[in-house]
Amino acid sequence: MSRIGKMPISLAGQAKVEVKDNVISVTGPKGSLSQAMCDEVTISVNDGSVAVQRIDDSKRSRAMHGLYRMLVSNMVEGVTKGFTRKLEITGVGYRAELKGDLLAMTLGYSHMIYFQAPAEIKIEVPDPVTVLISGIDKALVGQIAAKIRSFRKPEPYRGKGIKYEGEVIRRKEGKAAGK
Repeated sequence: MSRIGKMPISLAGQAKVEVKDNVISVTGPKGSLSQAMCDEVTISVNDGSVAVQRIDDSKRSRAMHGLYRMLVSNMVEGVTKGFTRKLEITGVGYRAELKGDLLAMTLGYSHMIYFQAPAEIKIEVPDPVTVLISGIDKALVGQIAAKIRSFRKPEPYRGKGIKYEGEVIRRKEGKAAGK
């Protein structure tokens, strides 16, 4: 049995979980999320906890068991606490700012880069070299962070670019100066 899949998900009293027609809906103080389920797993809601069971021992059922347990767990955590990713910008002249609801970035190109986030995502710029991305959907927060990072990935020689908080950039040695 899956070690992750067999663990129950505790509802902290703030989240409500409903299962109807192979769609699971989670509602909490920060909003609501829904996810379509596959037929290999069943979800039961008890008082104060959610359990995910698989219907048989096929390979696909075993794979879906842990997957859907984590998806439901992330939905419960998202509607109660939310998720945040922090991006750090490194480089001379590299900076970001908010212009209305657009994220405007200067990243060493001949033009500014503007990024419009979806309505479910909140972007903050506490200082010109830090970008905070927050929302209730963990996958969407990660996807938006990866999209912003892709505008100027950190390069290995000087470390300039956009990186996640705590990300370690493997530095390379430059050319050797004459022999």
